[in-house]
Amino acid sequence: MMIEALIAVALVGALVTFVAPNRIAGKLAFVISLVPVAISLWMFAVFDGSGNALLDGTLAFESQMEWIQLGDYAITWFVGIDGISLPLVVLTTILVSLAIMSSWTPIDMRESQFYGLVLFIEANLIGVFVALDFFLWFIFWEAVLIPMYLLIGIWGGPRRKYAAIKFFVYTNVASLVMFGSFIALVFALGDGVSSFALPEITAAMLNGGPESFAGIGSGTLTSLVFVAMFLGFAVKVPVVPFHTWLPDAHVEAPTPASVLLAGVLLKMGTYALLRFNFTMFPDQVSQFVVPIAAIAVISVIYGAMLALAQTDLKRIVAYSSVSSMGYVILGLVAYTQFGIGGATFQMVSHGLISGLMFMAVGVIYNATHTRMVTDMSGMADKMPIAVGVLIAGAFGYMGLPLMSGFAAEYFIFFGAFGSEASTYMPLFTGLAMFGIVIVAGYLLFAMQRTLFGPFRLETDYEIRRAPLHDIAPMFVLLGLIIALGVAPELIFEMITDAVDPIVDLAEFGGDA
Repeated sequence: MMIEALIAVALVGALVTFVAPNRIAGKLAFVISLVPVAISLWMFAVFDGSGNALLDGTLAFESQMEWIQLGDYAITWFVGIDGISLPLVVLTTILVSLAIMSSWTPIDMRESQFYGLVLFIEANLIGVFVALDFFLWFIFWEAVLIPMYLLIGIWGGPRRKYAAIKFFVYTNVASLVMFGSFIALVFALGDGVSSFALPEITAAMLNGGPESFAGIGSGTLTSLVFVAMFLGFAVKVPVVPFHTWLPDAHVEAPTPASVLLAGVLLKMGTYALLRFNFTMFPDQVSQFVVPIAAIAVISVIYGAMLALAQTDLKRIVAYSSVSSMGYVILGLVAYTQFGIGGATFQMVSHGLISGLMFMAVGVIYNATHTRMVTDMSGMADKMPIAVGVLIAGAFGYMGLPLMSGFAAEYFIFFGAFGSEASTYMPLFTGLAMFGIVIVAGYLLFAMQRTLFGPFRLETDYEIRRAPLHDIAPMFVLLGLIIALGVAPELIFEMITDAVDPIVDLAEFGGDA
């Protein structure tokens, strides 16, 4: 019942925080958020699962009971953890706690509501990563949208309503496409399934797949569902050309919401792609390798080029996320142990690095009330500690050795170069590697303009060193980034244990 306890603490904590006085809401929410951190770290320490959750793996902390009978299909409360989901659960709990602490300075209105929504997001994010029944998973999936919409729309910047509506419309329409296609697939499986349990549906897909449905042949239907689900999840990732909602959401969202959006919410899309498309549809992966790899490379290069053209620090980091998620897609489509394992490792690594970068930008904005590269110079003299951490995070983004970004990119490139999914994979990998050069270019340019040289910011605000509660979360993230860079086996071994059964599904798969 540990998973239930994890979700329940966050939900009850959200309700308690909602009714707490504003003056204590932030501190109360932080204390409550430490409980899920402690539970998730204990689960990480005693984890004894093996294999993949959808492919006859041995789940850790499994819990299952029938919930609703929907016609011929049972909807169950079915949760469990394997080596793919556990690192993401730990990432979620840690980032939520740190995001709450980083909120103490910028959030100064309706605090109890803000922190209650953050804890509510945490409960549903955990649910997305542990749910193994499709309907249960979809409830958690959709429930994340509402609090994030409110965080952007209420506490955001001048164009917050536009950004919030755009975020909601894009992601909700994508969810409807994904939901409808998957339900059609379940119906087409006929007597092969009796519930919406993901392991049962996966087994039916791998043992013959669906029958014809609504006049559509089995093979065509499977391919259509694969494409529809890929597009639905691609919006959430997001990849080019479905990325346009992300920069607006990041720029208008308060910094703590940006930390959660980039650090965890984007991982919902890549996690779902791995669980659904790349686990249930191995034959379709082989058919669509080239277009998916092309999308990945375009996202890497185009996202980096867009970042190069920005003058708003938040937009720079936002477009960097588009580029980084392209590497995840490249690793997934490589369909090798190091490719998929590296993609999962990159989900965690990017969550830490992007969270650090948004926090650092937020700290500078708290002091200067501007994020424009053209307005700032010489910030290193005024805020040396915050600037030092920002530089360290930027080098993590660039893939500096002994930091998690380097390990993640190495695993992905190593796995993609050795992939037998397509003869073009070495070419796609080489093009994607060029993205690192562009990343280094725009980050170094932005840092040189804003951090060094003579101080020339014209502002009525006195520039002071950031308070401890703004700096401490960044040091925690930096420590985790270095820890995973120095010792990636802390999570990579459990990841590959859950990835190997996926790789074995495809004839072209194998160890890189």
